[in-house]
Amino acid sequence: MTPQEQLDGFIDKYTPEIAATIRRAVAMVAARLPGATVLVYDNYNALAIAFGASEKMRSTVCSVAGYPRWVSLFLSNGPTLPDPEGLLEGEGGTVRHVKLIGDRMDSPAVAALIDAAAASVALPIDPAGEGRLIIKSISAKQRPRRP
Repeated sequence: MTPQEQLDGFIDKYTPEIAATIRRAVAMVAARLPGATVLVYDNYNALAIAFGASEKMRSTVCSVAGYPRWVSLFLSNGPTLPDPEGLLEGEGGTVRHVKLIGDRMDSPAVAALIDAAAASVALPIDPAGEGRLIIKSISAKQRPRRP
């Protein structure tokens, strides 16, 4: 099975609505970050799809995380990012997130947050990079992906 087929299978565990939101979010981020290496973690709590310059987590710009009832966009260096619309949630020291509800994914503010996160990382993504998709981990035990 190819990495894309595996990712599709992970996403298919969700309700059709959440699965569609995950796919839209992944496509949106991929379009904003051409050349990114995509790392997939099918974890206990959520499916996390990270975009960065390399296979190392420290190069991650942002990630899309699927939960049973919503999808979030996590942004590296979140506490330092300009957020005039107040979309960022969380208290973490390095990462904040935006819940992709309603039409928020299409918001210019979300695009600006992704661009700011990309500009804030130490290792920038090469737009001419090969953009590999890598399945990094699959947890044997997982919470249900549907409510």
